Amino acid sequence: MGSLSRRSLTAGAAGVAAAAIVPGSAAAASGGAGSDRAAQDAGAGGGVRTPRRELRGMWIATVANTDWPSAPGLAPAQQRQELLDLLDLAVERRLNAVMFQVRPTADAFWPSAYEPWSEYLTGTQGRDPGWDPLGTAVREAHRRGLELHAWFNPYRIANSDDPSRLAPTHPARLNPQWAVPYGGKLYYNPGLPEVRRFVQDAMLDAVRRYPVDAVHWDDYFYPYPVAGQVFDDDDAYAAYGAGFPDRDAWRRHNTDLLVLETAARIKAIRPGTQFGISPFGVWRNAASDPLGSATTAGVQTYDDLHADTRGWVKRGWIDYIVPQVYWNIGFTAADYAVLVPWWSDVVRGTPVRLYVGEALYKVGVAGQPVPWQDPAELSRHLTFDADHPEVRGNVFFSATQVAADPLGAMSRVVADHYTRRVRTP
Repeated sequence: MGSLSRRSLTAGAAGVAAAAIVPGSAAAASGGAGSDRAAQDAGAGGGVRTPRRELRGMWIATVANTDWPSAPGLAPAQQRQELLDLLDLAVERRLNAVMFQVRPTADAFWPSAYEPWSEYLTGTQGRDPGWDPLGTAVREAHRRGLELHAWFNPYRIANSDDPSRLAPTHPARLNPQWAVPYGGKLYYNPGLPEVRRFVQDAMLDAVRRYPVDAVHWDDYFYPYPVAGQVFDDDDAYAAYGAGFPDRDAWRRHNTDLLVLETAARIKAIRPGTQFGISPFGVWRNAASDPLGSATTAGVQTYDDLHADTRGWVKRGWIDYIVPQVYWNIGFTAADYAVLVPWWSDVVRGTPVRLYVGEALYKVGVAGQPVPWQDPAELSRHLTFDADHPEVRGNVFFSATQVAADPLGAMSRVVADHYTRRVRTP
């Protein structure tokens, strides 16, 4: 996510770019009557109203210091204060969850036994920052009545394709056969069983160490297509692709295994921890599949990222899904008012909760469609969602914009829909 991972695809493409309030905390004591937009249930006799639980989240992106820390190499005390300020911001905006990116590029924001400290902390990959950001974030989020969803990127190694820039002990340098250069970046090869096991081990190390409320992934599985380039997994396909009708089916199977195995291991390690995924907002266009959405997006997760996001929901493999519906109401290629009902239908009858990812980062930005110049556009999204009971909340990208409040759009959302704090579903 952030400037390096939220896509902005044009030329016919659709533009891309949790835990309850802690019992006994001040937030819990304040109760709350829910939001104006939440469909509150009238009690017996129509007198007492029960607050509707919903997730209200924001992403805190650390890749390339997008949201935090503001720069690499800051003193530990300054880094810590900036993090606490973001958690306080979430409380101020009456949110109840933060998605905190703790493994953006095969690195770590905790003392990992598997991967080096992130360069976004100190400026040098592998250098100890002198404190534990993830441990601090979990503890301080819970003190504030916030859920802490630990956000990991499974396969991205680096935003450069030069392995020599990695720390000398980085697993991708010690196991160069695991890495695939593509589009100027390095990725772990999802087709290798040893890679799949390693990335799970690396992520689940955090689940073992900390009471995180969720493991959270975004839209990166196989990388987004780059024109004129081929993701070179020939050797892995030759070794493991027998029995599949084509390479695309084999790649989807690899991603399915990553999701299914991770889900099972999370529950074995820490049964109360959720597993959520925030994919690109379009599974498939209807022109590709009658089960797809009435969209004409230039990217389809099933075909291009080899991620069967609809299938994971239908099989109940994950606890929640946050499709990045990063388009305005009325956008021709991928209309918010088309995709929210489509995703609502997908989750209906499943145990999977639906939250909607919101493109706060587009508000007021030159070159974006006219609706994004209107401070009321995002508030209209939540009003629209209120007519779809399957939508159980919204998550805003990202913390920098939540703080900056472009055009007053976030303040409008809070005033219209978040009048009091509520618990997550």
